[in-house]
Amino acid sequence: MRIIAGQYRSRQIVAPEGAATRPTSDRLRETLFNVLAPRIEGAVFLDLFAGSGAVGIEALSRGARQVYAIDSDKRAARAIAKNIAALGIGDEFMFLQADVASGLCTLAAQQPRFDLVVLDPPYREHGAYEQSFRLIADLGLAAEGAILIAEHEKYFDPGNQLANFQRYRVLKQGDAVLSFFR
Repeated sequence: MRIIAGQYRSRQIVAPEGAATRPTSDRLRETLFNVLAPRIEGAVFLDLFAGSGAVGIEALSRGARQVYAIDSDKRAARAIAKNIAALGIGDEFMFLQADVASGLCTLAAQQPRFDLVVLDPPYREHGAYEQSFRLIADLGLAAEGAILIAEHEKYFDPGNQLANFQRYRVLKQGDAVLSFFR
């Protein structure tokens, strides 16, 4: 895996060992960031179910001001720690090893407001979409005008509305789909 553009462009990163994590492909990540390009600079970014941290690191590489990432898997935590160290990333990337609900509650105490949120749970965890969006709404973690992006398989539709967020765009690429909400 590699970082596609920005400060860390072409730098290699590692993915968690094992088959439990399904990294977002370089191609899908590039599509995502091409859409988000006008909103990245100076954004506060949240990467839920972060896996390797590639999505959050890509956001930071492209100019996000602060990135928060949450994943409960130990292998993901090791991979993210390796990637952050290898790239020399400092306090602008905050990783929490926790389940998403606990991690969001921890973040709520710090009161960040996220401009961009990417949610990429294991595809079989269909309930994670509604639960995560509901917590973000209930905890007041979305900034005014925030965009939330759910990556999901093409055979599952999370719906046009999650919590108080309305879907406004869908991008399909292979077996993966990006649903954009605001």
